[in-house]
Amino acid sequence: MNSQIKIGGRLKTLPRLGVNIDHIATVRNARGGEHPDPVAGAWAAIQAGADGITAHLREDRRHIRDDDLERLQALCSNEKIPLNMEMAATDEMRDIAIRLKPYAVCIVPEKREERTTEGGLDVAGQLNRLVPIITALNEVGSRVSLFIEAVTHQIEAAARTDAKVVEFHTGAYAHALDRQDKAEAAVILTALKDGAKLAHALGLEVHFGHGLTFDNVAPIAAIPEGMELNIGHFIIGEAIFIGLEAAIGEMRFLATEARTT
Repeated sequence: MNSQIKIGGRLKTLPRLGVNIDHIATVRNARGGEHPDPVAGAWAAIQAGADGITAHLREDRRHIRDDDLERLQALCSNEKIPLNMEMAATDEMRDIAIRLKPYAVCIVPEKREERTTEGGLDVAGQLNRLVPIITALNEVGSRVSLFIEAVTHQIEAAARTDAKVVEFHTGAYAHALDRQDKAEAAVILTALKDGAKLAHALGLEVHFGHGLTFDNVAPIAAIPEGMELNIGHFIIGEAIFIGLEAAIGEMRFLATEARTT
């Protein structure tokens, strides 16, 4: 549930902060063994104020493993914190999600050769594949999100499914700012704002994620239709220097400040 704060006599809804713990597992897997444990990281993130935990079970198991996901589901269920399972639209992943019944499932595009998710899902071109998977996940009580670009035909296609949420890919916006291309970043930000308005009008809840940092999160967090930010790589990396509690606290502060000023 989103928190609200009264500003100038009006209630404003604050975006939830989901913390992706994949890259704690990346560090573990670099040496093998069991440390650092991503489930212990999820517990620490919950104690630090995360509103939810996200984990991507990739087909190649490059970071999160099956047993991690099972333990994460048990932890989040016990703590009454949403677990958001990111997955590709494959039969294997569908069956795992149906068995575990996480609170949320975010369907993402996945290529084995990519370092991380590089773009949005082609919902318009894959409706026949996606609709049965979404239906099966809805039937076991998982809330389905589609990870897409903020373009009209993909948003409209998402609205033709039974998915309840779209998560807009913010990677291109983040990369434009990394290149100091403020003009391109402004164009992408406008598309994200317009996409959020359209998705909301079509009855979809709006989330944002990918590439968000302390430096670039404010304009995204300020988009009023956005109900959730999912951030992982930056928070886990920053935690090396300032600690997980401080990294989560600063991200939450920046998101709240952006929404309330």
